[in-house]
Amino acid sequence: MINFSNTSFVKSAQSLKDAPQGLFPEVLLVGRSNVGKSSLINALCNKKNLAFTSSKPGHTRLLNYYNVDDKLYLVDAPGYGYAKGGFNLDKLFGEMMDDYFSKVTRLKVVLVLLDSRRELNEDDIEIINYLEEKNINYRLVFTKVDKINQSEKHKLNENIKSVGIDLENVIYVSILKPRTFELLRNVLEK
Repeated sequence: MINFSNTSFVKSAQSLKDAPQGLFPEVLLVGRSNVGKSSLINALCNKKNLAFTSSKPGHTRLLNYYNVDDKLYLVDAPGYGYAKGGFNLDKLFGEMMDDYFSKVTRLKVVLVLLDSRRELNEDDIEIINYLEEKNINYRLVFTKVDKINQSEKHKLNENIKSVGIDLENVIYVSILKPRTFELLRNVLEK
């Protein structure tokens, strides 16, 4: 059993050579910039200020490592789909993730975070296709599910199925509904 409340920030790494050299399995979080990765980490681990949250996109520019109960690392990656002031987050994401996926052997699952109010875009589908091509275990985690009604959730499910994604790989969460995190915690424990 993993005690998610026993989570601490370890370090930020600009590249894999700066990453913690532990033996823990890794769970990578990816998603569009401002999808709520930091909020998800805080809610998952029952800590309000574990991961820095911002209303402005593009703040995560490093790989941020969190030690979960000396059982696994949560690894928060830079977001994709955002460029401002000459800073291309997509380029950073691409370079960092190519290195990560080609060298990390402890990766167990990738959590692809998506805003439940938005349809999958080209970047989202590209990430999912990449993970499938490389046979990397992943789950789609739709955030902000409290902001959609049943009809909108049904439409979202139809959109997911239309691009060939199995609903078994989908988890819906809301930071306002803590019980929605139980399925996610169960997936990570496995």
